[in-house]
Amino acid sequence: MTGKERSSASLRDKADVYPETPDGRYFVVKGRLWRKSDPSLAPARPEALIKELMAARRALSKPRRDERAVGEMRQRVNAAKIALGERGPVWWDDGAPDFNRHLVKNTPYADWYSGLV
Repeated sequence: MTGKERSSASLRDKADVYPETPDGRYFVVKGRLWRKSDPSLAPARPEALIKELMAARRALSKPRRDERAVGEMRQRVNAAKIALGERGPVWWDDGAPDFNRHLVKNTPYADWYSGLV
């Protein structure tokens, strides 16, 4: 199995573990909605942003005494997530509210989700 095939298989496994809402805006982890990346981003853009996001997260995982450096790493993480569409203004334009980080049971997705579990 090639790396790309392993990656595709891994994505399929994640789809089973982390269901995606019918409108494709969120996935669910432990009963909580998490906003997905903006699907309209050019294919190479998310890849570059995810690399930046992961680099910033790795840097944050190292013990640091420099509070300013920690703040800068957190800003890098936030900037990457905003650029991906996972935080900040929503990427859809139909006026629907953002339920990012809400418990599914407290959103309009409750009936859909209860049918899965």
